[in-house]
Amino acid sequence: MNCELIAVGTELLLGEIANTDAQMISQGLSELGFNVYHHTVVGDNPARLHDALLLAKSRADIIITTGGLGPTCDDLTKETIAAAFGRGMYMDEAQLVRLRERMGPRMTPNNEKQAELPERSQVLVNDWGTAPGCAFCEDGCHVIMLPGPPRECEAMFKYRAVPYLEKLRGGVIRSRYIKVFGMGESEMESKLAFLMNTLENPTAAPYAKEGECLVRVTAHAETEQEAYALCEPVVEQVCAILGDVVYGIDVSSLEEVVVNGLAQRGLTIAVAESCTGGMVAKRLTDIPGASRVFGCGCITYSNEMKEKMLCVPHETLVQHGAVSAETAMAMARGVRALSGADIGVSITGIAGPDGGSEEKPVGLVYIGLSTKDGERAFEQRRLRATRERVRLFASSSALDLVRKYCLKD
Repeated sequence: MNCELIAVGTELLLGEIANTDAQMISQGLSELGFNVYHHTVVGDNPARLHDALLLAKSRADIIITTGGLGPTCDDLTKETIAAAFGRGMYMDEAQLVRLRERMGPRMTPNNEKQAELPERSQVLVNDWGTAPGCAFCEDGCHVIMLPGPPRECEAMFKYRAVPYLEKLRGGVIRSRYIKVFGMGESEMESKLAFLMNTLENPTAAPYAKEGECLVRVTAHAETEQEAYALCEPVVEQVCAILGDVVYGIDVSSLEEVVVNGLAQRGLTIAVAESCTGGMVAKRLTDIPGASRVFGCGCITYSNEMKEKMLCVPHETLVQHGAVSAETAMAMARGVRALSGADIGVSITGIAGPDGGSEEKPVGLVYIGLSTKDGERAFEQRRLRATRERVRLFASSSALDLVRKYCLKD
């Protein structure tokens, strides 16, 4: 079945906010096996929205709208859609009661408008905001209306729209996510090309994310258990082909894997950072329970602080420079000694856009690792990358080194 997304809001056309709802919904529809052929953005104008709806109705089986469900005079999505599909409006008393209970004394008369819905529509209860969504089918075209605020829209799509859509699709669709760091999308795709081109159910599709990649394995079956059973052998095959660049399956992030891996082995970590300015420490402490494994992070941006806080020898800095394998190992050694942690990891580099030289160009980073097994430094070069991408890749590389060390421990 073919879907079309219509986002309603003049603020989207003016570029005041990004249309993240469309990105999220398109990804979700792809996972469900629906085709998305058109995205449309319309301002808060009933005539133009009416025209967009008629066009969408002529070429899509499913229309999903976002925005325009609120209490203000320019929130006209429901009324315009009802008119375009020959339906009237009615006041849903149950939703009116919910609004009054939720808003209490703050509720003003214009908020009652949010409880008005197209006739003969299925109410999509909004437990994350005030404006309910709704869905109906007319002349073989399904229409689903969702609120615009991203937090509400994401929850409403996941918990209200997806069950509605799954009934249209028949059976269930489930996916497994294989997360990859240390291999580019083109190389990963070349290794998996034969597999991806021959699979039908399940399917395998590669994606490039910020600084890493993933492979999504998706199966369609009568039950959830059957869908996951279809996915399993393909997941195993993909992992065997890609090897140790796979850092997890159905995990949220590399840092989650590292924190859990350290905790399972009873290991602790300390971090010394220069060019990344605390990114590794932040990513670790973003994970609930990080205090079990992480107790110390040092941002030693200047040479002076590297010497004072981490006891990096002055001679090392003079002879090899702040951006060097020798300094990275000394930083990792120093933060491990300072904290008493099992693992010390360090990052020093040139993130740019200036500060580089022919010998040490922008994008050059050294990562140090100090453990009971000894010390090592790893060099990486991200030439022609932005400052932020150099920093992101460096922090991910440091985390991945720790992950791989945990696997060997």
